[in-house]
Amino acid sequence: MRAFSVCVLVSLAAAACCAPVTQEVTLEDEGFAENYLKAFFNLTEQRGPLSRRGLNPLTKKLTEMQRFFGLHITGTLDTETLDLMKKPRCGVPDGPIARYSTFGRNLKWEKNSLTYRIVNYTPDMSAAEVDDSINRALQVWARVTPLTFTRLYSGTADIMISFGRQSHGDYYPFDGPGGTLAHAFAPSSGIGGDAHFDEDETFTFRSNRGFNLFLVAAHEFGHSLGLSHSDDPGALMYPTYSYRNPDTFVLPRDDVNGIQSLYGPNPSKDPTVVGPPPPTTPDACDSTMILDAVATLRGEMLFFKDSFFWRSYPQSNTPQQTLITNFWPSAPAGIDAAYESSDRVFLFKDRKVWAFSGYTPVPGYPKTLKAFGLPRSVSKVDAVLYDQESGKTLFFVDTVFYSYDEGRKTLDRDQMGRVLKKRVDQNFSGLSRATAAFQHQGFTYLYNGPYMFEYNLRTGRLYRVLRNSYFLRCTNF
Repeated sequence: MRAFSVCVLVSLAAAACCAPVTQEVTLEDEGFAENYLKAFFNLTEQRGPLSRRGLNPLTKKLTEMQRFFGLHITGTLDTETLDLMKKPRCGVPDGPIARYSTFGRNLKWEKNSLTYRIVNYTPDMSAAEVDDSINRALQVWARVTPLTFTRLYSGTADIMISFGRQSHGDYYPFDGPGGTLAHAFAPSSGIGGDAHFDEDETFTFRSNRGFNLFLVAAHEFGHSLGLSHSDDPGALMYPTYSYRNPDTFVLPRDDVNGIQSLYGPNPSKDPTVVGPPPPTTPDACDSTMILDAVATLRGEMLFFKDSFFWRSYPQSNTPQQTLITNFWPSAPAGIDAAYESSDRVFLFKDRKVWAFSGYTPVPGYPKTLKAFGLPRSVSKVDAVLYDQESGKTLFFVDTVFYSYDEGRKTLDRDQMGRVLKKRVDQNFSGLSRATAAFQHQGFTYLYNGPYMFEYNLRTGRLYRVLRNSYFLRCTNF
């Protein structure tokens, strides 16, 4: 049987960025989940209500799926598992747990000079935009391997690229808007390597609206070259669709390792030309990791690092890691600080601050630090802490902090009318500066390097010093 991969994107967007509401799993949900496991985890035909089957192949497949995606392993269809099943994703089966993975028998092209042909175009974009997106998507892989791609304008190419609707000649019909996004076939003769895109979807150019063609095509071409899926949430070959800025995109390290396992590195790369390093996905249980920021949002705890954040909410025992741009496409990576106030989350980087209500950007943002009245000498903040009881927000800058009254929208001032700033070490025992901050269940947590300090905010009393992975469900603290 010819090896292939089919990339399916189910357009089921979440309503808001908040903790999932616990709800009873319906018979419709059970049917959806069973079909999902059949498609992606090789579940064999089952009979009877899903929730009443006990220990059987379905329990095994649910466990396999939960392990692959880093969920809390229950072997049952809970809302956390169901929510992940409904995320936009590619339809190739996920297989065994692995960072990068390749198709069976390490399917690959037995030559390094490949050809491609764009058979037709989508009306969503200009022909020049499609050409540019496809070329850049192929160059993502060419930069790190010996592979070269030459465009043909007629005849049969190794990688035939087309847009089509419904049944389009390959026995894998598209299903209209909101379903299958695209599919691609692993290296082989005939249809092998070809990539098809669903014309009923909306493809875009240098935009986070619709589906960015460059990102979709780059993922599909990974399949065309022999890569299967990775369980690294930062990888291009991760099963679910993720938006990231196409103008600054750099192929992640996991994908580089995968494609080079098939074709080797690029022998023509100039060692004197230093480009941005391939990004790696941070490990929640790295005892040396220094978090960029911590915040809360609608009952969740958010832990930021580089381009990612972990979401920890009461209904889940396992924090979920995702790209920041999956939730807030316009947000920056590598933020300096974050906090929640009035059902909004604020993200800081350098002199700018972004604000979001759920997924939605707040009109008028990003703004500068001047919006909070901070002195001109402040070029960035290290941490921000909102104290719900007092309605004050503390901005930590080096060894001092400023207090901002959320109700009056002004910084606290002394009797002379000067902006009031306090020393961190005089108000928080054992701490000279903070790199992240948040409150949880009545305690205040300030971070410095890889450590987290637990305080009583009213007295400044220090209770415990913990590793910053404590709330990330790690045992190495």
